[in-house]
Amino acid sequence: MEQFSHLAAFNHFVLAFVALSIMVLVARTIVAGTKYSSLLVIVVFGLALGALLVQTDMAQPGLVDFPVIVMMSQTTVIALIASFFVGGQEIKRLLSKQEFSEEGFFTPSNKEVILGTNTTQLTFIIRAFLLLLGIEMADVLMSGRTADFQLGDSYLLLAYISLAIAFVLVDSKAIFACKQSYIRKGFVEAVTIIIVLKISLWLSTVVQDIIGLPQIFFAMILSSGLGVMLPKWKLGPTMNSLLFAGIPLVLAGSFLVGGSHMLEAFSIPGLQSVIVYGFAGQVFWMFGGLALLIFVGKANQLRNLAPGMAGGLSHSGLTGACTAGDFGKTAASRAPIMINIPFAGHIFVFTILAASAEKGTLMVEWTLPLILIGAAFVVLSLRTLRRANGDTAAEVKGLMQFSLGWQIVAVFGSFTLLSVAGMSLEHASMSASSGLSHFGLFAAVQEGMFGDTAASLITFTFAMTFLVHPLVFGMFGKAAERQGKMTEKVVGILASLGLAGVLYSTVLI
Repeated sequence: MEQFSHLAAFNHFVLAFVALSIMVLVARTIVAGTKYSSLLVIVVFGLALGALLVQTDMAQPGLVDFPVIVMMSQTTVIALIASFFVGGQEIKRLLSKQEFSEEGFFTPSNKEVILGTNTTQLTFIIRAFLLLLGIEMADVLMSGRTADFQLGDSYLLLAYISLAIAFVLVDSKAIFACKQSYIRKGFVEAVTIIIVLKISLWLSTVVQDIIGLPQIFFAMILSSGLGVMLPKWKLGPTMNSLLFAGIPLVLAGSFLVGGSHMLEAFSIPGLQSVIVYGFAGQVFWMFGGLALLIFVGKANQLRNLAPGMAGGLSHSGLTGACTAGDFGKTAASRAPIMINIPFAGHIFVFTILAASAEKGTLMVEWTLPLILIGAAFVVLSLRTLRRANGDTAAEVKGLMQFSLGWQIVAVFGSFTLLSVAGMSLEHASMSASSGLSHFGLFAAVQEGMFGDTAASLITFTFAMTFLVHPLVFGMFGKAAERQGKMTEKVVGILASLGLAGVLYSTVLI
């Protein structure tokens, strides 16, 4: 593949930085002063801009003309490593019943520099962009894979620029107990993430001949394990930045790439049924889960609903909104726990699906028993939540059980239903990951776990179903305005409509 000149590569780097950071900042400005998440705007903004670039002949489908934006859309694992690490910390603290506070170590600034964004948050957005690309480039360099990328000859220079600026970039308006210690923590965190990426890729390659487990599976184990081992680690600038802006930036890049496929994708045979299930699944799995938590678990509070559904579906949008603090401090602190708890379920998810991918057909004899096990955990969780009566420990326990159970039911229920209806495993992988907004499956499909076609189209199908997210975030935003309570009647109606849509989508296969 023809290599870019260093100057052209730097121009692409600056263009991607401007395009993606502006998208995030504009989204935050639009929702400023409301209870709604900025991801609500990023969804529509990214898809529309991606389609417009292709429509005006400024780019080709897939945005091959903008390689840095494409690279940003592929940094999913890096953003998740930060969430998995913090989740491991929270689980350790919960089990050991330790109280932990970072108060005084780092205090962000409250001075607003752009409507809806203060100086510390702006610094986080800039640093997160630099870290995602710098860490990805460093990982590619260390793995010797530069020949497979357009910017291969420029990776060293761009990685140096990204990581060096991210290292020294600190908000002068924030308050630090020790600024040097805080900056050093950021360096250690960045190096650790690169090591986790390197080891997880190596492990994935080692077991490839036995079973095709994706890199994210091992990255999840390693980062969660580190969090459990280091519960007292006070977060530095790398972790703080990735937790706040990592997922929004990754999704902004993914939506741009996905939107660029919008005009051509509908002509691909069989893709219509993938998209229909994706839309219907978005409504059913989200509002079906909310209906269970609200009507059966009697847990109709945003502190339960947001982290519970973020973990129960490994939901990329809610994960980003929770960790960014859009739904309050309690939801933000609980979300990493709920994101990590389905880790036990991911062992089955990735092993069984990897074996099925190699076999070419879903191993239904394994998925059906797991669906029953997941359902049992859901029943247990609803019983726990119903008896919680506002007790924090009981609520967290119930949400942990729900996250694990609903995750298993949703993932294997989707694959089993689609496979029985006659959809190919390759298309089912896109449908399931899109219908759940499942970050782990998205990353696995993107890595090629289910074939090259699914890997190239997943950004489109995943992004398209995000058009349902204005409804999802609208409901959560409305709940925030109603003292944390979701409108029960609307949830019930949407869950019913989602079920009808899922059943109808199987008829179209």
